[in-house]
Order: sequence, then C-alpha cells, then structure tokens
Amino acid sequence: MRKLEVYIEIKGEQHLVGFILGENYQDAVFQYDTDYMDSEIGVPISISLQFQREPFSSEQTMCFFESLLPEGFSRRAVANWIRTDERDYLSILASLGKECLGAIRIIEIDEHIESHYEKLSDAQVRELAAEGATKSTQMLMQTHLSLAGASGKVGLYYDDKGGWYLPSGNAPSTHIVKQSHVRLNQIVLNEQMCMLAARYCGIEVPDSFIINIGNGKDEDVLYATRRYDREINVKKKIDGLPVPLRLHQEDFAQAMGIASENKYERVKSGYLTKMFELIRRHTTDPIREQQHFLERIVFNYLVGNTDCHIKNHALVYSNDLKSIELSPAYDIVSTRVYKTSPEMSFYVGDEIDIERISRNSFVNASSEIGIGSRMVENIYDGIANIFEKSIKEASEILESKGFRESKELCKKILSEAPL
Repeated sequence: MRKLEVYIEIKGEQHLVGFILGENYQDAVFQYDTDYMDSEIGVPISISLQFQREPFSSEQTMCFFESLLPEGFSRRAVANWIRTDERDYLSILASLGKECLGAIRIIEIDEHIESHYEKLSDAQVRELAAEGATKSTQMLMQTHLSLAGASGKVGLYYDDKGGWYLPSGNAPSTHIVKQSHVRLNQIVLNEQMCMLAARYCGIEVPDSFIINIGNGKDEDVLYATRRYDREINVKKKIDGLPVPLRLHQEDFAQAMGIASENKYERVKSGYLTKMFELIRRHTTDPIREQQHFLERIVFNYLVGNTDCHIKNHALVYSNDLKSIELSPAYDIVSTRVYKTSPEMSFYVGDEIDIERISRNSFVNASSEIGIGSRMVENIYDGIANIFEKSIKEASEILESKGFRESKELCKKILSEAPL
C-alpha cells in the first residue's frame, strides 16, 4: 500500500496533518492524524474535509488533492517524465507536492533535500519567456513544485536587488511567473491591463508586473504575480534571502468538494448560490466579503472574462488557520477579445451566455445569492460606472511603459463590454 504524508505550515512550522493511503490513485483515501485533530493548533485543511476519525472517500480525497496539481500540457509532461498515467494524481503529487499552492506539502519519502535559492541569469529568464510551457514544466520537475492551472507557470523567488531565483528543497517562492500563451496574442498584456483596471475599480488584486526582456513581444515577456499565500519572514533566511511563510489557501472547487474537471458549470447546479453560502458561513467578515465577491463577478462580466471558473476564486487562511477571508482576485483576462465561447463559467440567474447576461440577470440572481436586489443594483452600478475609465487608465499606464499595443487592446476590450 502506498502512503503519502500530508503536512501543513502553521506560523512557519511544519505539522503532520494526515496521510493519503491506497494501492493506487483510484482507491486512495485521506485520513487525518489523530494527534493533529486533538492538538490545540489542529484545524481542518478544507471546508469540505471537516475532522472525522474515519478515512474520507476516494472521491472526496481526489477532489481536494488533485486540485493542487497543474493541468493540461504541464500535467501530461510531468506524467510522461515519471512514466505514469496523467490521471494518476497520486504519483504526480508524490513528485511535485513538496511546494504546492497554499501551505500544504505532500511527501512520500523524506529526502532531506537542502533548501536553496539558485540565481537565474538573464539568459535563463529569457529562455523561460521564449520556450513557454516546455521550460516552465522543466522547472516544475526540477523543483518538485505543484502549481494548479492550465497555463505554463513556475514559482520563483524575486529580490528587488538580486533579481530572480529558482527555489529548491523546502525553499518557498514569492512570485508565480507565467509565460505568454502561444495561441492567444498579447495574453500577458491583456492580464496586466485587466488586473490594473480591477484595482482601479477598487477590487483587491495581488501586485503584478510584466517582465520585459526584449521589445515587448509575446516571446519577450513574462507575467509575474506576487503570491498572496506567502508572507515574508525577515527572521529566517536561506542563502541570505528572507524566507516567506506559507499561508494556507483553497480554491472554491476544493472548498465545495467539486472535482477540477467540473470547475465549469455546464448544467445549472447552483454554483453561484453555493459560493455565496460558502462566504457567508466561513469567512470572518461575511458581509464585506460577499460584497467584494459580487464586485469581482460584475467586473469579470464587464471585462469579458468567461474563464472565471470556481478554481479561479479562493479563500486564504490566517497564519494560525483561525480566520478565513476571500483571497485577492487573480487570473482576470478578457477572453472575449479572442472570440472564445460566449459561455460564462457559471450561471448568473438563469443565463450563462455572456451575450444574454445583463444588469437584470444580476438583479434576478439576488434571491439566489442572498443579497437584496437594491444592494445588487448599487454594487453593479458602482463597478459599471467606473469600468471604462479604469480600463483606459490601465491602458495609459502600460503605454507609458513602452507597450504600444495597449491602446488597441483597450479598444477591443471596450468594444466587447456591455456598457
């Protein structure tokens, strides 16, 4: 029988949470460690995995732990590298789980690898931008790092004076760095424009910036986002660099016990209702967080982001795991400028087609989400009234930094916006 140990970081210290046990990925089950449950610091690692003495089902186990893994090309490449089926999330976790999103770590064999930060040269950063997902996947395998999502991405450490470093062993990263998608032109510029515009609309987003190592073309740029699930600890250092503390987080799919493959609501199943209920029941300030969440949904609709599925929303825990709040907004892109499917990732009221959704759809959804219709109207209008100005302001900022395509991209986004 295979046995993987599950650890969580609390205030900078690693604690054994429990075990994943099974002959293979199809029958693997998660079980909490009794000492962890009985300890003063013990807190469930997921809203969907509340404390119990008996093991969770294989389905419950897979829903949470598979969501820690990369998807698409990166997952297939890692599976090929370790010579396993790409559905075998257990083996992939064993290979990549030493550094996941949030504070979870998965260890099968404790190899006692020395923690280290390797300085990346300008040439290595340039290679990462030019080669896209292939190079990022190579780095994932080198560092045993698991980052959820479908796009090519890697966790790196950034220092204002020293530049970029590749973490290894138990060394945490500070930033998630993504490559430009070869099939979607200007995706990095697109995301940075949308994220800046969201901030100008009053939505909390992580600090982010474009790494331009050439002339601003897709093969010359990377997109860097400061990790909201990391908190710099100046007391501890590795290779002279302050080490980040890991903060626990879980995306809405994990918290709701929904498998990654069902992250899009294809048949109306009440995803919106469930997400607001999650916020109401589990966050420290539910009134504020519900308002903030609705603002994000409205912004995603206006900017034309049909890829705002339930894994692109998350909850982040305090460093003692005692309080929960909505994470900063992330992965906001105007997908409509690429003429992608008009279907949103979940229903708003009775509509999922972005071309059929309107202000009235949000008002009609008020009873489902538990917010009064007048409040929904106020929140919608508050974002809609400053949306165009925010997009234009973001475009101007990027243009001033040398990204001449910003103005044309801004026009495309606004042409698709239902204003």
